[in-house]
Amino acid sequence: MLWTIFLVLLVLWLVGFIGFHVVAWYIHVLLIIALIVLVIQLIGGRRAI
Repeated sequence: MLWTIFLVLLVLWLVGFIGFHVVAWYIHVLLIIALIVLVIQLIGGRRAI
């Protein structure tokens, strides 16, 4: 699920970076959130339920 969120935020950032320079700061915030989620995913790894 975290990978899905990461990919969605990454795609939104790319679309915003290419097409919407007016709201680019907001899209960059989403990218930072996606990177934080990715780092948490990599550090935490898979946990047994």
